[in-house]
Amino acid sequence: MRFRHAPSIWSTYPELASGALYATGVDARADTGPRAAAYTARAVARLAGATEGEFPEVLAWRRAFSRMGMKPTQYRCASESLLRRLRKEGALPRIHPLVDLCNALSVAYAVPVAVLDVDRIAGPLLEVRPAGGDESYVPFGGGVEHPGPGEVTFADSAGRAHARRWTHRQSGFSAVGEHTGRVLVVAEAMHEGGAQMVPELLKTLEEEVGAHWAAVTRKAVLTPAAPDFVLGD
Repeated sequence: MRFRHAPSIWSTYPELASGALYATGVDARADTGPRAAAYTARAVARLAGATEGEFPEVLAWRRAFSRMGMKPTQYRCASESLLRRLRKEGALPRIHPLVDLCNALSVAYAVPVAVLDVDRIAGPLLEVRPAGGDESYVPFGGGVEHPGPGEVTFADSAGRAHARRWTHRQSGFSAVGEHTGRVLVVAEAMHEGGAQMVPELLKTLEEEVGAHWAAVTRKAVLTPAAPDFVLGD
C-alpha cells in the first residue's frame, strides 16, 4: 500500500510539511501514560502563556481552512481541538495507548497527528486529495456521510473517506482499537518551521513506539519530489 498527497495538494498548499510512520506489532496492552503525560505537560506549560489560537502552528492551519472555504473557528484542525480541550478540562481523553501517545505529541507540537488502522484501509493507495463527492465517510457515532466535492480528505482505493475537512475529524471506520496491529501515523504542519519540526516529531514517535512495543517501523518525510510513502506491504 502507498500513502501520498495528491499533486494538487502540494501545489495549492506549498507550505505543507508532512511525514508518515508505519508500524506493525502494536497492541492495546502497553502503558504509555507516563510518556503521554510528559508531552501533555509541555503543552500545558505553553498554554499558560497563550491560548492555542495564538500559536503559529494553529494559525497556519486556520489560514489553510479559510482557503478551503471553511470558517476556521467552526471547523478546527485536530490539534487545535485537542489543545482547546486540554486548556478547558486540564486533560486529554484516554482512548488507546498509541492514540493517547499521538494525541499527546499532537498537543506538544501543536500540529495534527492522524492515527489509522491500516487493516481498515483499502489499497493499493491512500491519498490526501480533494473529494469527488461520492466517497463514503463513517463518523464515530455511526451512519454515513459524503464529503462535498473539493473537500480535502484521506481517500482509499475503495472510495472510502477516512477524514472530513482534511485534519478536522477522522473516521470511526479506521479508528485504532483493540483489534489493531498495524497503523499509519501522519503528521502535517503548515507553519513556518514545519519542515524542521515534522522530522523531529517522527523521530520522537518512532523512539516512543520502539520503547513501548516490539514493533517494526518505517518512517518518511514526504515532499512534492518524493510524495509516496510505501508501507510494509
